[in-house]
Amino acid sequence: MHLRKLSSLFDKWDLLLAVIAATHIVLAPYTKVEESFNTQAMHDLLYYRHKLQGYDHFEFPGVVPRTFLGALVIALVSSPLVAILQLLKLPKIAALYTVRVVLGMTVLGTIFALRLQVGRQFGRNVSTAFAIITATQFHLLFYLSRPLPNVFALALVNLAFAYWMSGQPKNTLRLLVFTAVVFRCDVILLLAPIGLTLLLIQAVTLWDAIRCCAATAIVSIAVTLSLDSLMWNHWIWPELHVLWFNSVLNRSSEWGVSPPYWYFTSALPRAMLAAFPLSLVGLVLEKRIAKYVLPVLSFILVYSKLPHKELRFILPVVPVLNISAAAAIARIHNNRQKPMWMVAHGVCILLFLLSVVATVLMSAASYANYPGGQALHTLHQQETNVSNLEPRIVHIDTLPAMTGVSRFCEKGPPWRYSKEEHISNDALALQNFTYLLNAHPRVPGFDCLIAVPGYAGVRLQLSILAPIHLAMAPKVYIHGHQQSGLIDHVRWPRCQSSSA
Repeated sequence: MHLRKLSSLFDKWDLLLAVIAATHIVLAPYTKVEESFNTQAMHDLLYYRHKLQGYDHFEFPGVVPRTFLGALVIALVSSPLVAILQLLKLPKIAALYTVRVVLGMTVLGTIFALRLQVGRQFGRNVSTAFAIITATQFHLLFYLSRPLPNVFALALVNLAFAYWMSGQPKNTLRLLVFTAVVFRCDVILLLAPIGLTLLLIQAVTLWDAIRCCAATAIVSIAVTLSLDSLMWNHWIWPELHVLWFNSVLNRSSEWGVSPPYWYFTSALPRAMLAAFPLSLVGLVLEKRIAKYVLPVLSFILVYSKLPHKELRFILPVVPVLNISAAAAIARIHNNRQKPMWMVAHGVCILLFLLSVVATVLMSAASYANYPGGQALHTLHQQETNVSNLEPRIVHIDTLPAMTGVSRFCEKGPPWRYSKEEHISNDALALQNFTYLLNAHPRVPGFDCLIAVPGYAGVRLQLSILAPIHLAMAPKVYIHGHQQSGLIDHVRWPRCQSSSA
């Protein structure tokens, strides 16, 4: 009986989404600089627990403070599995896989909940089309297991829309307020048009909305203020700092500026692929979808006024736009026997084939975009059979630290690691580093042992079978100190350009 109920909630399309998300985790396990705070926080919560003095954020606090709540929840859920991994004496990288799987399953669960409500409100065909669209997009399934504040927001926004579709608008408001206060202050820009829509369609009264939002805001502030003040060792509300930094000081523009139309001409086409134009078609073909999609488009329009833009900033609303595209596909599929609709049906099939090709290419490029993590893994592998217990001190430069290296990648004694900054290449030989992970092919006093390649762009080539080629080039170099006897115990591939 319970199995029948479970099978009615999850089907083969949900399984496909889970398999694709798991594939991304296996083939790209490392995390980048944008994910570093939550990645290091989960590591420290799992391994240092109450010993806050060892936590990474005190040494590398980042540009703006972030909340520990998301990392804490994932670490708590993962902790029994990580404890088993420790008993089995498996390397810490296995714990990184674990926390990413737990996070991925959590976010996937919210997508499944949203899809369930889509099926109940718009029909089974729209629900199936929603799953197919999601499966043929790269960014959503690639990012949903990555510990970004945007990904925690994605999960909560999915639930907010699921509650709205199930006739519980107050829970929608509660979740959006909580998300804005704790994880992403920019969700305020989504909360406003959704709140206005709920008032206009008389789903809630103004007084009920004010009471609901105010009570949730007070509780949310209390949660983040108490937890994060404890973890940061001073009174702090992280998202208030973020709001001040981005909106009042407008400091985010220091990381790049894009034109106002960038989300509509670059980010959404890349994130949604074939579903982007179809989402606009869905607004015309399925009138019931407008109340969900128009607030999302309003959010993106207002957000476009901020000069600094990144695709991940609008990731939380991509599933809602996918619902609109799914409604269009379902209508076209249902009428495919009619002459005009038959042409539209053929165009949809072609668009989705192109989406699959684009997704495969983007996946392959992204898997090769973590040379820092791969370099540290390669260094550890090269020394697997060396029994010498002499300390190995690895200096990790900025580029490898930004492209995959985290505390989950480290090993215990005799290995030690340093991310000390502002050391010139000439001064590195004067330190006691055994190895360097560095972006430079030549470092005085060191031998270049291995050049680790990374993604270097797309190249067109004269080939019918493979007209597009992903170019690779050396990105991170492993160097060994010339005075260290340790490097003589291993047969290294050596770089084409040796040391200076």
